Amino acid sequence: MLNWLARKMGGGTSTAYLTHPDCARHNMGTHHPESPDRLAAIQDRLMAAGLWDHLLHVEAPLATHEQLALVHPPRYVEALERLSPDHGIVHVDPDTAMSPHTLQAALRAAGAVVKATDMVLAGDASNAFCAVRPPGHHAESKRAMGFCFFNNLGVGVAHALKQGIERVAVADFDVHHGNGTEELFHDNPRVLMVSTFQSPFYPYCGERAMGPNMHNVALKAGARGEDFRRAVSEQWLPVLNDFKPQMLFISAGFDAHREDEMASLGLVEDDYAWVTEQLMAVVATHGEGRLVSVLEGGYDLSALGRSVAAHIKVLAGL
Repeated sequence: MLNWLARKMGGGTSTAYLTHPDCARHNMGTHHPESPDRLAAIQDRLMAAGLWDHLLHVEAPLATHEQLALVHPPRYVEALERLSPDHGIVHVDPDTAMSPHTLQAALRAAGAVVKATDMVLAGDASNAFCAVRPPGHHAESKRAMGFCFFNNLGVGVAHALKQGIERVAVADFDVHHGNGTEELFHDNPRVLMVSTFQSPFYPYCGERAMGPNMHNVALKAGARGEDFRRAVSEQWLPVLNDFKPQMLFISAGFDAHREDEMASLGLVEDDYAWVTEQLMAVVATHGEGRLVSVLEGGYDLSALGRSVAAHIKVLAGL
């Protein structure tokens, strides 16, 4: 608690913003919704909103094989390395493909979360946002899917546990259920996951939790902000406060926005700001404010930029 109070009193109060140009070089095709333009839209909006210069900008390192091995077997990583093409596009499933720059981008995405975790644990940043792609919460221990190759957040969670954090919480508000994160941690009592997602919807799971530490709230198509806020207030916050997380990770997907045509929920920027406030309050009480947020979905470029800006404005206390 003393470290967190010191940061709040003026020492190291910055929100770290981690990304890398490599993350924009990953390209799954001209018309693929998970496009490099997503990161440009976020940066443009942060600049337009006057937030950019308030952030601590950090270049994402490459994740090491040792770090990836915390959640992905070496044979899986080696298989992706063999699959990585020198030219063209290679599909790992109908929606997920590797181009020549994908592997490097995926290593940066996972490496960003490890770096962010270390910075927050050391008190070098109050919290962090990882503006990375490819996303990660659909990646299972041995399976790439849903635009995801490595479970970026999962690597960070496992790294935090390795550093001695006893209780880590994950909050996932992407419109798609984070099946990969659930698969990684459903049998780990040191991890608690809360999530909301549209159902029935890809990846067509989540309503039946895989373990007692998984608290998944399915929302029907057409649900709006009041439905989301009720789920968070009534089903997330009680279990989070009972768990008393010493650190919290957010799978920050913004595709539940009402303008995002990939799905059918109706959240707006204020909902993302509100949930960020609620999660920050939890970890301020129990975890010295230690929070790392990781970009997942969000495919309407304007809505994505505005939503991330609302999220980061709260993280940065601006």
